[in-house]
Amino acid sequence: MSRLAANIPFIKGNLAPLSFTDVPRELYTLAMLGVYELNRTELLRDVFLWAYERSAARYTAIQQSLGEPDPFRLRYRDALRSVIGDIVRAGLGRASAADRIVTWTDEHIDEVDRGTFRAAAEDELLALHEGNFARYGLRPAEFNAWRAAWDTRGQTPVRDMN
Repeated sequence: MSRLAANIPFIKGNLAPLSFTDVPRELYTLAMLGVYELNRTELLRDVFLWAYERSAARYTAIQQSLGEPDPFRLRYRDALRSVIGDIVRAGLGRASAADRIVTWTDEHIDEVDRGTFRAAAEDELLALHEGNFARYGLRPAEFNAWRAAWDTRGQTPVRDMN
């Protein structure tokens, strides 16, 4: 927890967070012993700087590989969350989900953005899995019940229903 909390100033300063994942355990232990036993901070300082430089380089590489966020999905993230949550909570299969996306979109999204929104909602629904359902405010029981319905009700893919 302390390492996590130590990143708060970095994140507030829009800097890369620190990770000690690549620091050899023996080196870290020696640095800590130097502080506790000898009141010498030089080795710990060097380990910290080395680890931070590696963390910053790794963070930058990961950030660049992810690319820029999609402005459309950012603007409509709450709407996407809502429609996906509705579909899952209702336990809809593929065909019913496609109909719900169309109906929901017509009721809540500006006409100019409807086609793009429908495609985004379908993509989100097709990409839904155990590792990301929580972002839609879903409980595991809701997701599991929907998954069973999704896999057994209607084998027509969502994309084919438009």
